[in-house]
Amino acid sequence: MGPQAGHIVDLWRVMLWTCSLVFGAILAALLFAILRAPRADATAAPDLSAVDRAEPRVRRSVASAAVASALLLFALALASVFTDRALARLSLAGAVNIEVTAHQWWWSARYLDGGHADTFVTANEIHIPVGRPVNLQLKADDVIHSLWVPSLAGKKDLIPGRSASMQFRADTPGPYRGQCAEFCGFQHALMGLLVVADPPAQYEAWVQAQRTPPAPPTGAKAIRGQQLFQSTSCAMCHAIGGTIASAQHAPDLTHLASRSTLAAGTLANTPAQLAAWIADPQKHKPGVNMPSTPISRDDLDALVAYLETLK
Repeated sequence: MGPQAGHIVDLWRVMLWTCSLVFGAILAALLFAILRAPRADATAAPDLSAVDRAEPRVRRSVASAAVASALLLFALALASVFTDRALARLSLAGAVNIEVTAHQWWWSARYLDGGHADTFVTANEIHIPVGRPVNLQLKADDVIHSLWVPSLAGKKDLIPGRSASMQFRADTPGPYRGQCAEFCGFQHALMGLLVVADPPAQYEAWVQAQRTPPAPPTGAKAIRGQQLFQSTSCAMCHAIGGTIASAQHAPDLTHLASRSTLAAGTLANTPAQLAAWIADPQKHKPGVNMPSTPISRDDLDALVAYLETLK
């Protein structure tokens, strides 16, 4: 868990225990009142003087409860303010800057550090270095989305035409699951973002690999797959670095084979799942903008062979 998420968890625990204690106290007071209440005799006349004698005590109890409630709410408000300030204190010195854009229903990520030649684009999976702050510049391409990586930071809305940002740091290596947290259409639930925290040396190696176009395919089947990709509708939507495919309407596939999942966390990235996705994306993610295109088995195998070389 990152420090930003830790601050939020600490606040949640304070509120949970405070509300639990208040709830328990109310139940205890209610039970005490029920057990202490005198048992009325249905044949006896009501003692109205007892009500008058109890009224001052009731007023004091209500006033005390109101004051205690106000003090508790004030304390919780202070805790929220201190948490908000703690979230804002994360130093961004040496931060990794990434522009993340939400689309229906996938994510694109542009790494901004370095010169223009050093920037690169990936999709649905971002890598970050352990121990370094990360500054995400957030945008929405179509409708309102919300990014939430629970173990790293709180939610942040992405609104078309507006800029937003999110800062966090991962102190432990490993994958962190992110998710769109604002209903954005039919496949909102299948709009995941994987954040992978790598040790610094491993992260730098990953960055250099991402900046380098994939090697040209060598096998006959993979070469044929590249030709199919560039001559069909695939290249009208997707980009692959080092090739003529440069469209920006769908996820960048430059290093597709190095990613863990397909279709924004919908499927595991295996040759079989990749073939199933290409053959019929609407079966796995109905409503997605990628159409189901008739393709022969030989052509499908060639496309998969080519895409598997994009590491």
